[in-house]
Amino acid sequence: MTQPKKFLLSLLALFTVLLVVILIRTLATPSLQLSVPSIAPLPIDDSALERLAVSIRFPTINATSKAPPFQDLRRHLETSFPLIHKLLPPEIVSAHSLLFTWPGKTPSAPPILLLAHLDVVPVEPRTETAWKHPPFSGAIADGFICGRGALDDKAGLLAILEAVETLLTSGFQPTQTIYLAFGHDEETGGSSGASQIAALLRSRGVTLRYVLDEGSAITHGIVPGVAPPVALIGVAEKGYASIQLSVTTPGGHSSMPPPETAIGILAAAVLAVETQPMPFSLNGTPNLMFDHLGPEMSLTLRTAMANRWLFAPLIKRRLEASPATAALLHTTTALTMFKGGVQDNVLPSKASAVINARLNQGDSLDSLLTHTRKVVNDKRVTIQPLPNSPSKSPSPESSTRSQAYKTIERTIREVIPEAIAAPSLILAGTDSHHYQSLADDVYRFRPFLLESDDVNRIHGANERISITAYKNLIRFYVRLLTNDSTTPN
Repeated sequence: MTQPKKFLLSLLALFTVLLVVILIRTLATPSLQLSVPSIAPLPIDDSALERLAVSIRFPTINATSKAPPFQDLRRHLETSFPLIHKLLPPEIVSAHSLLFTWPGKTPSAPPILLLAHLDVVPVEPRTETAWKHPPFSGAIADGFICGRGALDDKAGLLAILEAVETLLTSGFQPTQTIYLAFGHDEETGGSSGASQIAALLRSRGVTLRYVLDEGSAITHGIVPGVAPPVALIGVAEKGYASIQLSVTTPGGHSSMPPPETAIGILAAAVLAVETQPMPFSLNGTPNLMFDHLGPEMSLTLRTAMANRWLFAPLIKRRLEASPATAALLHTTTALTMFKGGVQDNVLPSKASAVINARLNQGDSLDSLLTHTRKVVNDKRVTIQPLPNSPSKSPSPESSTRSQAYKTIERTIREVIPEAIAAPSLILAGTDSHHYQSLADDVYRFRPFLLESDDVNRIHGANERISITAYKNLIRFYVRLLTNDSTTPN
């Protein structure tokens, strides 16, 4: 046999072995979805819809010592949930935040904490006409409850209270103590609300079994290759940092410009940052997510996910093509502010830009600065943390093997049985990071359904939640609290 033939036969044999290995790994990768018996949906009275709608009508944007919307919302909650306020009267923290304590039957059992927030983001000026219904109307129309806060986060707030009121009415008492913490300034960092509640619990020596906050949701039509709805349970959260790039030059008259102006130098630096992003990686929480989603994908993607050792470059390339999925794989940097110049015929002596970063697992403010200085590579550009801007590190990754995670997962499968559950990474910030020192496991999830066109409604125009999704949200919390008291801690 000639040498070329031997080589071709060897190559064919190697290729055959490779195909067999790929096939075996694909077929041997089991589904990680829990199999649970179906349960009858808990009836939810339509009066719950109106209670949510009324809460939306209070524009709880900025809390001050004189903040009627927050006071009005509190009175609405007192009227709407009389048993909670009779049996579990809240502590008022920092004037507007609320902390409810529901004592458990077993004082020694580690307590849990459910989070939501009272505040909402403002409506961008001159966008009111883009809303089908006025932003603070709380309109119930076409199968939806509409208005600012319907998704973020009045639905979560009211659903938790609806669930607790329902359980109190039935005479239910949890095994462990349950805390309900509702901050009033989550949208601006939580320094007065969640931070102070966490400090209060810490001062009392409270150690939590787990925390459940807002974060991910049930998405449909967003995860490639997965036809059913996907319930993404946030087990980790990105960090946050803003840096400033600045250039100082002599300035002067625009009729005698130098080869490069302050704005030109800065523009080149910003372009370098945008075109040379921080490294992409499939490691960390995305790997966990793919472990859970891979077996539920179409055959081609299932094969790729089961053999990431071979197809990682192709997977990364596909994920990098979409901003929503690319953000899962690296620290993102976004130019959010650019300043320079005072008049059209004056060369600016100073120009500055602000870049906001969402820090991926393993990154930090220092690694962000190091990377930025390397890609800019211009000593005329000063690169430093944005003065007076808070930064926070990425959160630790919570366990997907804990009883708490399994209870959340089980509850999802009971209430929305068609949903596929998977751990995920939260790209934005939540109040939960203030409580990280109180619990090893912090989860971020609201079980309402988001279609692909709903994502931009959060903080955008025409925010809304479907009536079906809101009723399932209430059912989820009723079932979660029931399950959590009937499973071993």
